[in-house]
Amino acid sequence: MMWKWEVDHTKAKGVFVIVHGAGEYHARYKWIIEQLNRMDYHVIMGDLPGQGTTPGPRGHVPTFDLYIETVNKWLKEAKEYDLPTILFGHSMGGLISTRTLMKEDVNYLPDMVILSSPCFGLFNKTPFSKKTVSLMLNKVTPSLRFNSALEPGSGTRDPQMRARDEKDNLLIKKVSIRWYRELENSIKFAHQHVDTFPEIPLLVMQGGDDRIVSKFRVKEWFNRVDISDKYYKEWEGLYHEVLNEPEKSQVMAHMLGFVTMHVNK
Repeated sequence: MMWKWEVDHTKAKGVFVIVHGAGEYHARYKWIIEQLNRMDYHVIMGDLPGQGTTPGPRGHVPTFDLYIETVNKWLKEAKEYDLPTILFGHSMGGLISTRTLMKEDVNYLPDMVILSSPCFGLFNKTPFSKKTVSLMLNKVTPSLRFNSALEPGSGTRDPQMRARDEKDNLLIKKVSIRWYRELENSIKFAHQHVDTFPEIPLLVMQGGDDRIVSKFRVKEWFNRVDISDKYYKEWEGLYHEVLNEPEKSQVMAHMLGFVTMHVNK
């Protein structure tokens, strides 16, 4: 599933490709899309396999490569505009975006990438016993689902977003054994192959009080990226979803400042 939110083509400055996080889908990005359109950026976004409005088993993916293939298609679509392309990935979407750019045969490289609290490590470490069980079950019943164990409201302090999420039946609360194993393996891959990240401008925006991903693992990954044009911004006191926090306008302004600086180069 993929949608486009276009602006006046004569005024368009670029095109954003947005990759959402685990358990969510495009509807939670309404405000972000509106702001980007208001600033004359086209937006391309879809629901990842097994998420939101896509068909098939919910909270399940047979292989992480399916996510990568999906994002590659969105990037291909963005390149049709012949404008600067900005890849924006939040949480698991940040991990997917990173893995997509690390592929040796990446066909549609964006002009810059923005990672919002990317999932390079989980805040709550999974006990060794559970990891061992998941390895066994992955071979026997990979589609077996279990609760994601995320504390309600741990993504954002914004009461309006929390109230919205309570009524949304499309948000996924359970994930499969295979999904979990694929996520863990992809996190490991992103750290082990950090040297394959391409030489394109990078902005990482991280919640200082993130309760979903480990900000320390994010900073560790960022410090090891060997590119010349990279920026890290930690937002003190903000939860995981920095662009859904009460301070989201400040975060958006900072992000667009980065984009403007590189679009105008």
